[in-house]
Amino acid sequence: MASPTETDTIRSAFLQQMWDHDPGGTGATFVSPDGGTTVRSVDMRDYTDFSVACMTTVLGGNGPTLLEIVAADNAALSTNAIVIKTSGTIAADAVGDWAIETCTAAEIAQEGADNGSSPRYVGGRITCHHTGDEAAVAYFAVPKRPTKDLTAQTTIA
Repeated sequence: MASPTETDTIRSAFLQQMWDHDPGGTGATFVSPDGGTTVRSVDMRDYTDFSVACMTTVLGGNGPTLLEIVAADNAALSTNAIVIKTSGTIAADAVGDWAIETCTAAEIAQEGADNGSSPRYVGGRITCHHTGDEAAVAYFAVPKRPTKDLTAQTTIA
């Protein structure tokens, strides 16, 4: 029998978000379910740390070849975008292969200052080998103040 007790400790301690990343191309594409049209980002105003993980789910070629954390002045990550961390070349060439990058708000602020800006939004950018490659992507962020139901479920069966 499943426990009837609602335990929300992890969902309250971390922001967790997940998407199917379908870039539809081979260029560096911000995490998006629709080829970069709907960019997924996190407003770092209330967070101290950020992490992006990407796992190969569909192979059209050799899967994701680069994972980056990018910060910018707007949620679309299109104004004053700065690369905060990069994986370098990866070989996520089998379904289930994955990579992860992590940074702190202090690193984002420093890279911004070094480039003459103050980026507030952060997200992942993935380069894939083939237009048919896809990945599951997860964002994690550590809040300055944990909050009940920080991570909400998007569907409940």
